[in-house]
Amino acid sequence: MKILIDADALPKAVKPIIYRAVNKNEIKTIVVSNKKISFEKSPSIEYIIVNEGIDKADDEIVSLCEKNDLVITADIPLADRIVKKDAIALGHRGEIYDENSIQNFLSIRNLMAEIRQSGEITKGPKPFCKKDIQNFANSFSKFLYKLI
Repeated sequence: MKILIDADALPKAVKPIIYRAVNKNEIKTIVVSNKKISFEKSPSIEYIIVNEGIDKADDEIVSLCEKNDLVITADIPLADRIVKKDAIALGHRGEIYDENSIQNFLSIRNLMAEIRQSGEITKGPKPFCKKDIQNFANSFSKFLYKLI
């Protein structure tokens, strides 16, 4: 089992949570991005920078992902691709994307995209807050506990 991180939009506030857990448990972790990302150095963490382009980082993550891996991402279409590989995705706000939940998340995402395409002005996501950090930490800890 390994952790893959879609790092381009990863909130700074969750990086220390991931870093501590990865080092404490010596979990192989791969950070994938389109550009250099500030993240602590560790023997457990590998960094991959892909060429810029639509979905290049996503494609790399999917190609590296195996059954039972954990992918940290807020990208719901990427999460869907991960779930189809029998892995689990974890959102930045603690959402768990698995075979039981991904269709619901996709439906909501697609509905909101249709509403925006029709010209309706919608609010973006809420600003990232302390509650989101706590939800992420709790979900991440639960996943690691099951693993260990």
